[in-house]
Amino acid sequence: MLLELSHIRRAEEHVERIVSPSELEVEDNAYRAVEPAQLAFGVQKEKDVFRLTGSVRSTLGLTCSRCLEPFRFPVEVSFDQRYLPQADASGDVDREVETVELDASFYRDEQIDLGELVREQFYLVLPMKPLCTDACRGLCSQCGTNLNISTCGCTFTWDDPRLAPLKRFR
Repeated sequence: MLLELSHIRRAEEHVERIVSPSELEVEDNAYRAVEPAQLAFGVQKEKDVFRLTGSVRSTLGLTCSRCLEPFRFPVEVSFDQRYLPQADASGDVDREVETVELDASFYRDEQIDLGELVREQFYLVLPMKPLCTDACRGLCSQCGTNLNISTCGCTFTWDDPRLAPLKRFR
């Protein structure tokens, strides 16, 4: 989904879009969009620099890192992103990066990829260790039973071999 910058005539405009889950697919399976993303933002134009300020809301499907069960993760993210033309970023290999370029993204052909913007925002809010609930008990390390659903009969006995000489003192 592209935002055509040539259609933006005023210094400030408001844009609302719905991005389908198929447009938000990622290759590394970090998440999957289970609902369309609702994107609402303002566009501020100053010469060839554009600033997009708004929010995106959706629900992502994640896999719990403890029990490996899928769960839904509601997301609402605010963003404030500046876009500079790609031509300004290219050129000499040995040029110094200006401070204004450090926190900016780049566009080319008078288009901004809104799908990429939404995917980036989703990556930024993903938890490092996704959990279906804070109280998730995970899987049994012996038999693999999901301990949130049932219990297992495994016994956990492990003697540290480094402590074996101390057991003789009892």
